[in-house]
Amino acid sequence: MQPLSLLPLVVQNLSYKVNEKLLLDNINATVNSTGVSVVLGANGAGKSLFVRLLHGLLPSEQQTIKWNDQVLDLVIRKRQALVFQKPILLKRSVSANIEFVLSKSILKPRTSDLIQQRDAVLHEAGLFDQRNQPARLLSGGEQQRLALARALATKPEVLLLDEPTASLDAATTFQIETRLELARDKGVKIFLVTHDIAQARRLADDVMFMHGGRLIEHSVSNEFFNHPSSEPAKAYLEGRLLF
Repeated sequence: MQPLSLLPLVVQNLSYKVNEKLLLDNINATVNSTGVSVVLGANGAGKSLFVRLLHGLLPSEQQTIKWNDQVLDLVIRKRQALVFQKPILLKRSVSANIEFVLSKSILKPRTSDLIQQRDAVLHEAGLFDQRNQPARLLSGGEQQRLALARALATKPEVLLLDEPTASLDAATTFQIETRLELARDKGVKIFLVTHDIAQARRLADDVMFMHGGRLIEHSVSNEFFNHPSSEPAKAYLEGRLLF
């Protein structure tokens, strides 16, 4: 039996403090839609912290985050994948990084099946020729492509990404965005953190705009970009500085 979808995501009264400093302030949101939800905002808005909480990397109050009416737990987390801005790779070869996640996700995998799937993943990522290289010696763009390929190899229902193309060149950014579009078209729900307005315009189905640790707006992409309803969102889209 296939598991029920993790949607809708419902966030209720989510706040987060560190040493009594309030970093997220009473966030409420419901995400029913498939596709790409872009979490947009300036640096320091709370975007990265928000997606880490959605994935359960940081502790949150019970009942504040629910996926399809289920409290976030280890079972839910295993149905998700998270890609960081700075890739976290195993101290192994490129191939071994993919083999590791495939061996965890395939029930009693045969060696031949594992190798076949591994090679298919590496071909899709454009990294087959680098398969025997140490993963941590790849270029920054190649490392990020490997991190994304490894995440997608687990066949997640929800993919969360924290600024995956920051500081990457245009060609690598295009490759990563293309992979995200393909994943979206296959039914993967994506939450993409970015401060890049142009990228948000290219990819977003809906936009969650954050400012000062608060979720200021959440609307479909066209509505947000053409008719932002809050002054911080208007200022951000116009390129004005936010404080």
